[in-house]
Order: sequence, then C-alpha cells, then structure tokens
Amino acid sequence: MASTQEGRGVTRRAFLRRGAAVAAAPYVLSASVLGREAARPPNDRIVMGSIGVGGRGRGDTQVFLASSETQVVAVCDVDRTRCDRVKKMVDDHYAAQRGKAGYRGCLATGDFREVLARDDIDAVMIATPDHWHALLSVLAARAGKDIYCEKPMSVTVAEGRVVADTMARLGRIYQSGTQRRSVSHFRFACELVRNRRIGELERIVEMLQPGPTCGPQPVPPVPKGFDYDRWLGPAPWAPYTPRRCHGSFRFVLDYSDGKISDQGAHFIDIGQWANDTEDTGPVAFEGKGTFPADGLFNTPVTYHVTCTYASGVEMVLSHETVKGDWAIRFEGTDGWLLVTRHKLLASRPALTEPLRSNEIHLRRSDHHWQNFLDAVRTRTQPIAPAHILHRSHSICHLALICLRLGRTLRWDPGKERFVGDPAADQMLDRAHREPWIL
Repeated sequence: MASTQEGRGVTRRAFLRRGAAVAAAPYVLSASVLGREAARPPNDRIVMGSIGVGGRGRGDTQVFLASSETQVVAVCDVDRTRCDRVKKMVDDHYAAQRGKAGYRGCLATGDFREVLARDDIDAVMIATPDHWHALLSVLAARAGKDIYCEKPMSVTVAEGRVVADTMARLGRIYQSGTQRRSVSHFRFACELVRNRRIGELERIVEMLQPGPTCGPQPVPPVPKGFDYDRWLGPAPWAPYTPRRCHGSFRFVLDYSDGKISDQGAHFIDIGQWANDTEDTGPVAFEGKGTFPADGLFNTPVTYHVTCTYASGVEMVLSHETVKGDWAIRFEGTDGWLLVTRHKLLASRPALTEPLRSNEIHLRRSDHHWQNFLDAVRTRTQPIAPAHILHRSHSICHLALICLRLGRTLRWDPGKERFVGDPAADQMLDRAHREPWIL
C-alpha cells in the first residue's frame, strides 16, 4: 500500500521538525461525530474485526465474542494457521448461539486492508507485534473505525504523538490494552496515593523482570502460510528465524522495548495515574543497564533507571522483582503501599481503610473491554485513551534511550524534546520500511 499525505494531520516528520510545544490538548469529540454516532439505533451490535489473533489477540477476540453487544465479522493474521483457527472459533461460536451448524460469516484474511475497507465494521481490535500498533491504529482511525489496541501504543515517542493527535482530530475512540486500569486494587492504590494516605509521595518503584537472552539462531525457510514480509511490515528487513516472531519479538529492538514496555507499559501507567501526572511526564532520566553481548535478542537484560518529575517525585524502573512477581511500590513520608498483580499490601493497616465520601474517587472501570464498548456507544472517553497512554508509554521509550546512550538526559514534557541534546532527539523516532510509512 502506498502511503498518502492526505488527511494525515501531524506526521512523524512534522513531529521531529517542530521544536515547539506539543503537549496533549484536551481530547474533545466534534459535534459532527457526536451527531452521526448518536443517530445509530441503540440496539445495534458493534460490528468488530480482529487484527492480529495470536495468543493475546485470540483472547481479546474471545472476550468480545462473549459480549451480546458485539458481532465479530472478520479476523486477520499473517499466519494462516492462527487466522483459520480463530475464524473457526468465531464461526463455531455463532453457530452454537444460533442453534444451527454451518455458520460461515467470519472473514479470514492476511491483509488488514480488507478489514479496514469494510463499511459495516465499527471497531477493530489490534494485537499485532508492537511495531505495527501505531500505524494500524492511525490507518484504522482514518478508515472511520474505533480502536482497542494492545499495549504499548507505539515503539517511539514520535509514533505515539501521531496516534494521540490522530484520535483527537478524527474523534475516534481509542482504548489501550492496559487492563490494570480496570482492576480494582490498582485503582484503589492510586486513590490512596492521591488522597495522601502515605503522606507526600516521594518515590514510585516499578519492579519489573529482567530480560532474556538468546544466542545466534538458525535461518530456516519461512513456513508455508506465514507472510513474513508482511509480519516485518515497517521494521527493517531481517532473515526469518522462529524466535524473531510471535511471542519473543518483544526482545528485539526493531519491534519493541523488551520488558520495559512489555510489563512497564502497565505499571508505569499506574504510577502516572497515582502521581496525577497523566498529561505530562518526568523531566530527567538517569540509569544504567546491561544488554546481551550477542545473539538475536538485544533489549535490556538488567536495568535501573530513575525518572525524576518536576515535583521531585522519582519513578524507578528496575528489573528486581518481588519474589519473581511484577509489582509497584509507592513510598511516601508516612508509609508505603505495594501493589502486585493480585493484591495490595501496606506498611500499616490503617492506610487501606475504605475511602470516605469527601476523598478523591477516581473513575471506575471494572471490565476493560466493556469499558471500551461503553465508550463506543456513548462517544465518551474510555479509561485508557490515547492522549493519556501516550504519556505513560513515552516513559518506556525514554528510559530505553537513556540506557542505550548510557548517560543522564533532560526532558521537556511540553515540547516532547530532550533539552539541548540533538543526538538523543534523533532517537525519538525511527525509519519505517516502504511502503508502511506513518
């Protein structure tokens, strides 16, 4: 597909050229969009297509299938085996639902453009490898679709800015797959911090996991039914090897940031939420890490990055976990909170007493996918919109730049540029392989 300049709005090149402020503006849907969507009969199902139906994408598709509010009519994956498997899952679901065998209403394709071209599709779920997220989200928005996209929303700061600005300009609903925003004990921890239950917040420690290593890999033939060139998409060409693709892609810098974005995309966002810094970010990055000496994987193995906010609050990204579990620790002048994937702990029981009516209560979402569907129906912002998650996921990218350069960096969150550091600015974006230009 040839790229187009028409209707593009803020491009990656424009982002890099302009040094002026690009702080996210208030996210407002136009009256024309509101009017058009409001005219839709309320009992209509939201028609959906799924792009990327491997492990995570298959799970997301199952969730939307289970909803009476949706109709999944198309699945797309460059791996034909995965695509056919999920098509069968969809067809079997609706056959059982309707009590008749032989339902074949779901399109299966390896070309996402077939999904985006369908006028009957209202929204898409995107769960491709990370390096496709930004481009697919922008193309889907231009095609008039709302978007549920797995994290991270981008692989560079420049890409994330384009996604956020595109959603605002076109009035599309975008939900990032940062599901912990819809988990009650994570929200409660953020409310406790916002209400100063631990006193003045001083430090946020993001306890992630170390990254893996992988030695040199064989270069076998590309499997039949796998469109490897399409899988690479905007990334540089590289020889096929199985561990480059599917789940382990995230440990290759051409496609992801490693554990810093795989797990950090969730936990850094929770830190931003608790710190009440969703529309900004840190102003300094300092740290060190280790990278694999050779082999296929080249994302950080160990890392310790201190991200400092203008207020003096520090967010520390570390590969050191709590007994192998990811966690986030909030440290204040009067105590601490520790949030793991499954529970909330505190330095003393009184810190976690229920909120009083006069305290800060954050917006509640108890089901991330339903929250997205509700937003599509009402044309209101979901719990994890693009303009907020861009800020959270930018921290992943900026921390990685700090580790790769091996030096302290100053950051201007308003301009989204490094302070007096043109060499670091060059790393805010990356080239896209033709024809997949954002």
